[in-house]
Amino acid sequence: MTALLPATILFLPLLAAAKILLLPKPMKGLAPAVSVGSVVLTLILSLVLWAKTGSDSTTVTLGSWINLGDMLQLNIGFKINALATGMMLVVTFIGTLVHLFSLAYMKDDDGKARYFAGLSLFMFSMTGIVLADNLAMMFIFWELVGVSSYLLIGHWFEKNSAAEAAKKAFLTNRIGDFGFMIGILMLWKATGSVTFDGIESAVRGMTVDPGWLTAAILCIFCGAVGKSAQLPLHVWLPDAMEGPTPVSALIHAATMVAAGVYMMIRVSFLLALPDAATAAHVIAWTGGLTALFAALCATQQNDIKKILAYSTLSQLGYMVMAVGLLAKEAAFFHLFTHAFFKALLFLGSGAIIYACHHEQDIWKMGGLARKLPRTTLTFLIGTAALIAVPFVTSGWYSKETILHAAHAHGGLLFYIGAGTAFLTAFYMTRLCVVAFLGTPRAHGADHAHEVPKIMLLPLVILAVPSVIGGFSFFAGRFLTLPPADHDHASHVPMIASLIALASGVSLGWLLYRGRDRDPVRISLLARKFFIDELYASLVSWGQDAVARIIHYVDILIIDGLGVRGLSGLAAVVGGGLRRLQGGNLQAYGFLFGCGVVVLLFIALSLH
Repeated sequence: MTALLPATILFLPLLAAAKILLLPKPMKGLAPAVSVGSVVLTLILSLVLWAKTGSDSTTVTLGSWINLGDMLQLNIGFKINALATGMMLVVTFIGTLVHLFSLAYMKDDDGKARYFAGLSLFMFSMTGIVLADNLAMMFIFWELVGVSSYLLIGHWFEKNSAAEAAKKAFLTNRIGDFGFMIGILMLWKATGSVTFDGIESAVRGMTVDPGWLTAAILCIFCGAVGKSAQLPLHVWLPDAMEGPTPVSALIHAATMVAAGVYMMIRVSFLLALPDAATAAHVIAWTGGLTALFAALCATQQNDIKKILAYSTLSQLGYMVMAVGLLAKEAAFFHLFTHAFFKALLFLGSGAIIYACHHEQDIWKMGGLARKLPRTTLTFLIGTAALIAVPFVTSGWYSKETILHAAHAHGGLLFYIGAGTAFLTAFYMTRLCVVAFLGTPRAHGADHAHEVPKIMLLPLVILAVPSVIGGFSFFAGRFLTLPPADHDHASHVPMIASLIALASGVSLGWLLYRGRDRDPVRISLLARKFFIDELYASLVSWGQDAVARIIHYVDILIIDGLGVRGLSGLAAVVGGGLRRLQGGNLQAYGFLFGCGVVVLLFIALSLH
């Protein structure tokens, strides 16, 4: 395979973004057509790449990038295998539907051209992450994804909340990315390579210090903690809902947040090493605790997009937990199915918000099943997949593989996974009962109407893989499924899942049917365990402490000894010299005599 096809897939969205930005103002109306055309063509080319690759694995080089002799040689290269092509299809497929949905959702937006340019730049950045054959190249596109998300989350920058959310996402991710960069350097120091193939062959043929290896893996994982919003760097993701809803679908479904999981699957061979057990343990527990934490928070949110945002955090926790349990196939399987039903739910929420005149509070909705029957049906299909309705939805099959891996591993992680499944069923039942049943509670819901067909079409399309995406006849064509005999001799995970589903749905139905306000109010969960407030206090305290130090340094050293000290010294010396120039001849004679005496003393001392 030549580099032409993957290079075209990579650079086509970048060319579209550049074209949109260079369009003269009278032609900015062509921006949606340019962006949509590029993403559709990228999807077609990704299908061609998938068909050509099959189960093969190859690395193709576009050109030389850095050549430092024996120390470091880097090429602009593409790692093409089933993982990359499967991920590419997910990214381009979801991206295409988000673009189509945006045509109607953003049609009256004044910054429409800037928005579609941002979408194209985002597609370019994510494509680079998927195709990169080395960590250095992946890191560059990793940062470009951060820039793109900053631009898209803050699209409505005139709103202070949107501008603050964009900055929060950007800065929080930089913390994780700093660790990622250190991890790359540590692996280069240990193996002499930053390519995936080079690192893998090196660690299998040499002995790496266990402490160094563990530290390097955990630093690499820091990048995933930031990008995939795991504890404790999860705080940016719910606030990212300030961006346009199609952006939320793009970020939360298959692209930005999935990048961290995808990257960890790329380097999962490191976790399989005997000396990496501690790192794998930390990763698994980080994912499990994030899944439980986010699900608890989701139970008390009222904003429909924030409920789905915490749901995304929770499902990403499942995936990260699977990576830590060395079940990378299960992690990617859930990433694959989650992309479809979570994109469906986010675009569905966008349709609901659009129909309700931009109302996002579920307690100001109600009765939408009668007002929006088609949108409601597709949203319920996405909900069924998310809560893992057995045997008929994609989410059931992918979530079960993770629970089976956790059960085979033993310990508390399995019970955390099962408890998270119960909470997922509960908060999604709460959302659906409150938003779709009963009577309208506000003007927006009372005057809601079905969305345009161009918005409904992506929902209908996504509903199909949300149902069949987990079946082997479909998923098996695009990715490597987990082993069929992986602890399936035990029926405990299935029984636990069924109990969690039934009890979660039942409790949600009993508590919220016919309610006009929330009967349960737990401030700790509604305020997200006060972690945002804690971070704000720490940042404020740190800023104040640094400001005080700088203040005293400025007064005592810079201003005191520096500026005022030097000026005072000059004033004293100048004043003294001025007094010597008094015009008195007797004084001049006296000083002259003193000078002669001093010179004689010095001359005599030298002899």
